[in-house]
Amino acid sequence: MSTSAPLDAQRLLQDYPALNALPASTLQPMLNSGRWLQVPAGTVLFDERQPCEGFPLVLSGRVRVVKLAANGRELPLYRVTPGETCILSTSCLLAGEPYQARGVAECDCELMLLPVALFEPLLAEPVFRRFVFHLFAERLTELMTLIEAVAFHRLDARLAGCLLGKGPVLQLTHQQLADELGSVREMVSRLLKGFAGQGLVQLGREQIRILDAAGLRQIANR
Repeated sequence: MSTSAPLDAQRLLQDYPALNALPASTLQPMLNSGRWLQVPAGTVLFDERQPCEGFPLVLSGRVRVVKLAANGRELPLYRVTPGETCILSTSCLLAGEPYQARGVAECDCELMLLPVALFEPLLAEPVFRRFVFHLFAERLTELMTLIEAVAFHRLDARLAGCLLGKGPVLQLTHQQLADELGSVREMVSRLLKGFAGQGLVQLGREQIRILDAAGLRQIANR
């Protein structure tokens, strides 16, 4: 992880336009005091039981947040891209608690980290407070959708039903399917590979060919 001079304050304000409404007397110290970071793909930005060092604002790249199981398996929770915030970081800062998941740079990333000492006074600004809690609520809704899908619905049946009725060849990425199902790409990819292993589909680059519609229909009707 490396620290540089401010990468592009204008780009930050474009991705997080709500910050433009902050008074100049508040905004400029924030831009001056934030830690501007460049991190390579694969960097662990935070881990379980670590204290939160600040409030991250992503300028480029993508941060994947996962929950680790005792056996080493990962449950993807969400991703943070430019214009979004990390609900876990927000929660840890508000509660003064350590992280309960891991954040990894999925590709090369640029971000600005607002130190804890700066985050707390900024919450006194109505504009910043509304910004934080609006994005917090959006991310929480996404997490609830994920929990509902995992707890109450068989994802393989929903995926099979989603594939049917779109023609013999689907020009879709795994991420697009995951978004449609309210799930995550890793889970969808794993199920698609299982379908392919059963001879139900053939997977290509951003393409899925239906080989056995009747077999998919049986899974969808379970």
